[in-house]
Order: sequence, then C-alpha cells, then structure tokens
Amino acid sequence: MWKAISKYFSKYPSQAKVARLLLRNGLAVRNGKIFASTVAIADTALARAAEVDRRVVKSAIETISSDKQLSKFFSKLLPTNNFKDVAPVMGWSAIEIVSGDAHQPGILASVAGIISESGISIRQTIVDDPETTEEPRIFIITESTVPPELIPRLRSAKGVKSLTIY
Repeated sequence: MWKAISKYFSKYPSQAKVARLLLRNGLAVRNGKIFASTVAIADTALARAAEVDRRVVKSAIETISSDKQLSKFFSKLLPTNNFKDVAPVMGWSAIEIVSGDAHQPGILASVAGIISESGISIRQTIVDDPETTEEPRIFIITESTVPPELIPRLRSAKGVKSLTIY
C-alpha cells in the first residue's frame, strides 16, 4: 500500500514523511484539514510530530487533496484503539509478537488458534502494516491473563520470532 502512495511524494520527501504519519495514525484528510475520526488536528501539531515545518503539512494536504485517488484513500482513514497499555490495568493480557517474515500467511491464525484452544477469548487484535512499519508487530489482547504454561506454545507458533506478554 505505501509503495502505491509513496509514488505521489517521490519528489517531496518531507511531504512523504507527513503522509506516512497520517497513514500510520489513521488520520484522514477531508476538506483541506486533518482529522482523527471527527476531531480536527492542527497543522502545527502534525508538523511537530512529523518534525517538519507546518508549511510542509499544508503542502502535503494540497498534494493529497488535488489527486482524486489520494483524496479518496486519505479521506477514509480512521484511528484505531489500541488496548495494549490498558490490558494489565483491566486484568487482561497483551501479547506482542514479532515475526521473522511479516508477509508470511498464517501467523495470526496460528497464535489465535493456540489461544482459542486454551479457552481464552481474544478481545482485540492489531497488526502493523509491514509497508509502513520497520519492524511490524501483532498485538493480541486477551480477556484474561495468559497462563505461563501457554507461553512456550505461543513462542513456537508459526512465524513467531519473538513474543512479549504484558
């Protein structure tokens, strides 16, 4: 996905930085403004986060808005809740998985199968996009704590390079 989008910003690396940040955080561009769902985000706030001048943010918005395909794509983005840090507070577990090859099919299915066989319900799963994240991760939030005896099975699941439980 990023490969298709990045071609629009090949001559403007600073704008590409902004576009990547929008994509990674699910921030939409609509009517010349940036939104997290229905909440408007100030250009200056995004500029600080992307470590660029606010004029670069304005230019990136113009680039996105002026192209029908880009505009259509970026207008539909939505941010997503991530319960990873909340899980321990709620008595849940957060499982963080790094794979050897994020493009390998079946990693999530393998881990989810082990969790399901153990009678543990999955509350949330978030998978980083391997094209927008250097070392993509899978986050699985379970409705109860993961028992210690399950950890070796999860570590040996298909495609799991490393596993951390919070």
